[in-house]
Amino acid sequence: MPPKVKTEQEKQQLKTLIIDAARDLFIRKGVEAVSMRQIAKQIGYSATSIYLHFSDKDDLLRVICETDCIALASTFEGVMKITDPVERMVALGQAYADFALSHPNHYRLMFMTPRPAVAIESDDAREHSAEQNAYLLLKTVVTAVYDAKCFRGDLTDVDLIAQTIWAGMHGVCALHITMEKDDWVQWSGLRERVYLMQKVMMRGLMRG
Repeated sequence: MPPKVKTEQEKQQLKTLIIDAARDLFIRKGVEAVSMRQIAKQIGYSATSIYLHFSDKDDLLRVICETDCIALASTFEGVMKITDPVERMVALGQAYADFALSHPNHYRLMFMTPRPAVAIESDDAREHSAEQNAYLLLKTVVTAVYDAKCFRGDLTDVDLIAQTIWAGMHGVCALHITMEKDDWVQWSGLRERVYLMQKVMMRGLMRG
């Protein structure tokens, strides 16, 4: 029988345990295939214990996504202090890759596992959504470079630029997370791959 949770610290520890177990199961089996009962079994608690913290699976998934997106955003705090807009954009891409490759399970669920879309019901909800804010942060950084007139003159869609940069960095990270142990590919160094992707994108996007 699992121990009874009494203190606030114990409650938080159990909540973290639930989140970590659910994240792992969602990645391995798919979100739709996992039940709250399976998550409870994974950690040795009853399903009732989970419902004390999360109203249903959608609520649990939402909290995991918000938790992981906040963790991602926290890695950008130092980056946002860089004053030069181009240097800041490059540093943001590097910080994004560092997070993805040091937290592969978080990254798999955030950007590589099919799941229901996060519902945004109002402007206020959009403002406070960690997942939305992560993209808005990227867009803010890209907008500063655009306003400084550093991008090529024919590139006028800030969203398109931001999404293309995101796609490029995601490709390097996702490929490494998924296939790093496949020995039929003679992989170049990971740091070199990240650097070259940024260099290629910068050459294609920037003036001069």
